[in-house]
Amino acid sequence: MAHPPSTPTRTPPTAALAPAISAVQKRTLTVLLVSQVLSGLGLAAGVTVAGLLAGQMLHNTSLSGLPIALLTAGSAGAAVVIGRLSQRLGRRPGLAAGYLTGALGGAGVVVAAALGSPALLFVSLFLYGAGTTSNLQARYAGADLAAPHQRARATSTVIVATTAGGIAGPLLTTPAGHLATALHLPELTGLFLLSTVAFTLAALTLLVWLRPDPLVLARNLPATSDEDAPARSSSRSGPGLLIGVVVLVLSQLVMVAVMTMTPIHMHAHGFGTAASGLVIALHTGSMYLPSPLAGRLVDRFGTTAMSVVTAGTLLAAGAAAALAPGDSFTLITVALVLLGIGWSFGLVTGTAIVTDSTPLATRARVQGLVDVAIAVAGAVGGLASGIVAAATSYPALAALCGALAFVAAPAAVVAARKDSARS
Repeated sequence: MAHPPSTPTRTPPTAALAPAISAVQKRTLTVLLVSQVLSGLGLAAGVTVAGLLAGQMLHNTSLSGLPIALLTAGSAGAAVVIGRLSQRLGRRPGLAAGYLTGALGGAGVVVAAALGSPALLFVSLFLYGAGTTSNLQARYAGADLAAPHQRARATSTVIVATTAGGIAGPLLTTPAGHLATALHLPELTGLFLLSTVAFTLAALTLLVWLRPDPLVLARNLPATSDEDAPARSSSRSGPGLLIGVVVLVLSQLVMVAVMTMTPIHMHAHGFGTAASGLVIALHTGSMYLPSPLAGRLVDRFGTTAMSVVTAGTLLAAGAAAALAPGDSFTLITVALVLLGIGWSFGLVTGTAIVTDSTPLATRARVQGLVDVAIAVAGAVGGLASGIVAAATSYPALAALCGALAFVAAPAAVVAARKDSARS
């Protein structure tokens, strides 16, 4: 009996591409890890000494939150530019431009302090915020080529790389200050010297090695699964986008407000820069080290559950900071570590919601706008923190922030129920 000719099996294009895409994704994550370590060093100055430097130059501690407000305002402006630039040209030029602008701002802060010019200081801090934006938006680049069920872990991998630089930076406050003094510059400019070099090296790392560009490549790929197909074909963001923004915004506002005033609070109770630098270093480490855990929890239990966990952790951090005696280094440290963990959970959870809710056709632009909201929240938190603490107290500020953070919990649950009813 004659048998019909067999039809040769053909490997689906997406299956054939999978090994190559996996290799590119690993290379992308490696390059991003290096740039994040460097940019983590660059973030140290703004977090650790910007408020102290401004307080010295302005002779007014109630305005100590102004530098963080300016920095995050600059971050907001940069988020729009970097998002649009990334949408048009790819992640590599967008992120590198942000780092180079941040380096220019860091150098400007040094010059402003040397000249005693508050006006130049404010402009430079605004530019410095662009480096912060690139460091934050790099997490999106880590998810561009990741499978939908692995995006949270890919995002967290990029975030955790900031840990090394973020911890080392504040711990270098004293030696960097000695370097600045040796160069006949104000002691507090030492970390900004370090930031200028670190941001420049981060930009060069991306310009040289982030090839092919992950976002450009992702847009040219076919849908890899039914789960990912709508995100590629649609041009409209999903209904979960607003909840992602709420989680990200509240996490940033609470974290910046409490963190900004903690060194000022500690100095008022007799602690030196070494002690406050150590607390901020531990806080920074707790912001980034839990990221892999957060990524796995999001992929395992979903974003709604993790939104509730985020809110609860930030509430606990606010309560701990409010109840900690001003002369208790240990309890203040515990509060700042909890604050960092809550921020980490919020960043990974919110980013996963935003990425899953945004189509590739407009993803980078929307992500840039989302980071504008994050930066504005940080600016509000930084500016309001000094005013609220001066009008009331640091414990009152911390308690208020903790209560505000918990708003994310019911918002996420209500949104999840509406989505379930809609489906």
